[in-house]
Amino acid sequence: MMPLKKGDKAPNFSAKDQDGMLHSLADYKGKKLVVFFYPKANTPGCTAEACDLRDNFDRFTANNYALLGVSADNAKAQLNFKNKYDFPFPLLADEDKSVIEAFGVWGPKKFMGKEYDGINRTTFIIDENGIIEEVISDVKTKAHASQILG
Repeated sequence: MMPLKKGDKAPNFSAKDQDGMLHSLADYKGKKLVVFFYPKANTPGCTAEACDLRDNFDRFTANNYALLGVSADNAKAQLNFKNKYDFPFPLLADEDKSVIEAFGVWGPKKFMGKEYDGINRTTFIIDENGIIEEVISDVKTKAHASQILG
């Protein structure tokens, strides 16, 4: 599957968050939406990335951005992750990988010499009309907000 690129229409996804609330692309019309895909809740890189976004959350809201985190973790793992670090944004529990696959971020990865399939850490910035404005695949976990907001 080809990953989405700048200028593509964002997929009309729909998935439940850590509290069982359904989120879909249509819910965010009129706002800029940052959808960040991360491999696994509570792992060092994912924690650094999500905490950096949390620490800059006021800057995002001031610029009409909404944020959604997505991984294949179950709702309980997402809820624990959200509560542990007090994230002000929802985390989608995409266990069936429908959102992950719609955005094309599932694929081969290498870690410590082993190859396996998993989520490639990628962030999509979607404009108010559902068009992908930017795709960040080289995510700097400790400075990700700056990559998005400049």
